[in-house]
Amino acid sequence: MFRILSHNAPHMRIVRLLLLAFVVVAPSQASAQLVADGPVVYGHHHLNVSNIDAHKKFWADTLGGTVVRIGTDNREAIRIPNVWIFFRAQAPTAGSKGSTEDHLALSVPNLDATLAKVKANGYRVATGEESPASYNVSGDVASPAPGVRLAFVFGPDDVKVELFEARMQTEPIKLHHIHFASDENSAMRDWYAKTFGATAPPARPNAVFLTATLPGVTMNFSPAMAKTAATTGRAYDHIGFEVKNLAEFLKTLEAQGIKPTRALQHNDVLNIDLAFITDPWGTSIELTEGLRNLH
Repeated sequence: MFRILSHNAPHMRIVRLLLLAFVVVAPSQASAQLVADGPVVYGHHHLNVSNIDAHKKFWADTLGGTVVRIGTDNREAIRIPNVWIFFRAQAPTAGSKGSTEDHLALSVPNLDATLAKVKANGYRVATGEESPASYNVSGDVASPAPGVRLAFVFGPDDVKVELFEARMQTEPIKLHHIHFASDENSAMRDWYAKTFGATAPPARPNAVFLTATLPGVTMNFSPAMAKTAATTGRAYDHIGFEVKNLAEFLKTLEAQGIKPTRALQHNDVLNIDLAFITDPWGTSIELTEGLRNLH
């Protein structure tokens, strides 16, 4: 088994990165969905699940998301500010840990209260041995720097979720960041920055914890000791970005040599346009236009 999320950056730099991530995703309207605006914003996570009811208990009853019905088929999904959680009733081949999309991070106003509910509902909290070596772990809570509190929990089908405490937050939960892992995390960060127009600070010499930001989300990239698995079929089957003028965006990608793995099509059930691409490390990515209109 290999370790991921090895954060060796100085503590104060990690604090600044985490605080930046929080500021970037802060919505302007607490009740809105996909409130971030830009040519490309983060849209959704699509999960393969062995039991939809079990995941509703985790994402909604435990963590604080909202179960809603969408589409002409009245399907159930989880609404969390700035991200949708969609389900496919299909047993995953493995959990998220060990894949390129290691975990999704959500912020909560009271970490201790959320962790108490997590444990009361029978879900596992990561041990200190599973946390990055640079973290100071006390009980269930890890602190990469003074004043920063977070924890990693595992839901049904071994979906890994980071919970980041944001005490001034008024919403019960919202998107904080998505976290990738790769044995080529620097190249991965650069690919996402170029492909989606994300802002990426200059890489420091020997840096191991890298970031790039889009409206509504920070993307974190940590090194893995070995090659990570592709996402297709696993608990986090694919990630999703909402794109303005998707047809033109796809033409731009093809000019860069990025060909869709599923061509542009219209989904009548959700009334959105969509296409799929795959990053060079095996992360399946859905591109949508119209997801921001769902409520």
